[in-house]
Amino acid sequence: MRSIRTRFRAYYLGTSGSSFSYFADGRFTMIEGRLTADSRPSVEREMEICGVEEAASLHITSWDSDHCNKYELSDLLNLTRPRLIECPGYNPLKDYGHGEDCLAMIAEYRSRRRNTGFVPTIRHITPTYIQGLNHASALAFNDMFYNPYHIVQNANDNSTVKLFRGGSFNVLSLGDVEDSLISARLRRCRILKSETDVMILAHHGADNGFTTKNFLRHVDPTVAICSSNYDNMYDHPRQEIRDLLFEEDIDLKTTKTGDVIIQSIGDHTGAYEVVNLKAKSTEISSRVSFVSKKAHILDANADSLRQRYGVRRRYPR
Repeated sequence: MRSIRTRFRAYYLGTSGSSFSYFADGRFTMIEGRLTADSRPSVEREMEICGVEEAASLHITSWDSDHCNKYELSDLLNLTRPRLIECPGYNPLKDYGHGEDCLAMIAEYRSRRRNTGFVPTIRHITPTYIQGLNHASALAFNDMFYNPYHIVQNANDNSTVKLFRGGSFNVLSLGDVEDSLISARLRRCRILKSETDVMILAHHGADNGFTTKNFLRHVDPTVAICSSNYDNMYDHPRQEIRDLLFEEDIDLKTTKTGDVIIQSIGDHTGAYEVVNLKAKSTEISSRVSFVSKKAHILDANADSLRQRYGVRRRYPR
């Protein structure tokens, strides 16, 4: 069975907003364009632990300022030096937050890196881009995009939805999506149900009709992650969502008091532990262990995966 050292970290920002990283098979990905005085030491430490000097990619789910902040993005780019930047595919109008300025910063970063001999790739996750991707049956354990399928008026529903699949456990990032129709579409995706271990709650755990009992039962994550600011003044996640997670026996972890670290353990073939730190320290407040859903197929070859996830033919009896 293939051994893949894997780490996920949800960062305590000291303010509202989201910041995560996912490390698998030597690739370090920052998720969201945030970097605060409280999170910077943790990001630096995480990169040191993972043994990387630059990020393979930066994945931004939304242009809202709590996901990509124009006062922080430049520092994040300079610190992590991503070789690929995945941007939301919708037009970042001024009423959507800091998007226009952030796009300009990304363009400036790309131009500046050109002088080093390497030009970062900037990729806009549009419906056209997603429609041009290979079907899941050809992807083996590559990452998968599930949104946006259409650009709509509500910017939150144009957030990228991505399943990070490269490690010994998988992470589903849902951005700010809130439409119940998107929720219904994701419920029909077999890979999400069979492989989602860790789920970043949509829209910081808002009770807006997206995260329902049916959705949780179909995707069936083991751990739910919610980014919360200190003292949780925005009530993330909502009590209704907390109750649903408890009823479905899904372990909830938040960054209200400190970072959440999830790392593969043992021989890195499926077992992983979830650790919640106390704020601004390495002291552990809780620890629990699980086994990933895909542990039994980590050694599957490409043909086996195509058969598992290929389009099923239905015949009359």
